[in-house]
Amino acid sequence: MNIAFFEVKNEEKEYIIQHLPHKHTALFFTEPFKPELLKDHADIAALSVFVQSHINASDIAALPNLKLITTRSTGFDHLNISELSQNGIALGYVPGYGDNTVAEFAFGLLLAVCRKITKANARIRLDGDFEIHEDYEGFDLLGKTIGIVGTGRIGTHMIRIANGFGMRVLAYDPMPKPELSHEMNFTYTSLDNVLAQSDIVSLHVPYFEQTHHLINKNAFSKMKQGAILINTSRGAVVDTAAMLEALQTRKLGGAGIDVLEGEEYITDERSFILYGKQADQSVKNIAENLVLVDMPNVIVTPHIAFYTKEALYRILDTDMKNIASFAQTGKPACDIMASRRIMSSAPSSGSVAT
Repeated sequence: MNIAFFEVKNEEKEYIIQHLPHKHTALFFTEPFKPELLKDHADIAALSVFVQSHINASDIAALPNLKLITTRSTGFDHLNISELSQNGIALGYVPGYGDNTVAEFAFGLLLAVCRKITKANARIRLDGDFEIHEDYEGFDLLGKTIGIVGTGRIGTHMIRIANGFGMRVLAYDPMPKPELSHEMNFTYTSLDNVLAQSDIVSLHVPYFEQTHHLINKNAFSKMKQGAILINTSRGAVVDTAAMLEALQTRKLGGAGIDVLEGEEYITDERSFILYGKQADQSVKNIAENLVLVDMPNVIVTPHIAFYTKEALYRILDTDMKNIASFAQTGKPACDIMASRRIMSSAPSSGSVAT
């Protein structure tokens, strides 16, 4: 099977070459998927992509032999799942690779925001300023309440870390696990209660229709005055305009953001130019994100919560399993369509959803 890998770094390329069965041939690209990159490779049967590769049915029209697309990520909102599946494309993903990896990063963002770490470091590096300024004052985590939205693998590990800091943990999930709450000493409650009672709210939910703008203007109005928001899930889970308003009015005391709504427009000029009917939305997203990045009480990172050596290898191992399974059975080991059926059967996400 001829496979094209996109958004691949040298270390990943070497690992794939070592672990991909010899019966398959590999073509590597460092950039995101673009149809023109494969204009001389109509024999490609599978694509392996990452989150900046945005693919719909028209993008693969010139690939008659294509049967499989795998994404080396947990989220798959960069793929037009409906169009691709209707065209007979099997779709694989990586459901779990960094339970601890992403949670550790999320907690790192939390510490950096609440203790003003990056602000202090920037003044030392840029100005040689070792003064203790009033705006460096933070707050203790011991005894504070953290609200975890989504108690999957990553959310569960976030709870484990929060327990280690002596925090009170509240959680919301449309499919709660009572035995887990007893084992890990946290309390399930409604999303509204999580928002109203938490000093910090950390988001750990997948992005799909039910979670689009889950945290919106209505949600921010229910949060504690001066609460902190941490988002390492997907950018569009949060309404950026509503978040900016909450930050500017100090309803929200700060935010640690690893994912931006419309981040594809920032990182991929082609997406910005060619999105057509979404052009107005892309301009709006870019403008809002530029304001967000410049706010002194916000830390923004470029979608790197997943990015450790150990997690990369786990991602690639799962990608290899998806390819091997498809070659043997016609289905990837981790099937997006099967996952979507499970997600669509979940109860409604709560009253704050738009």
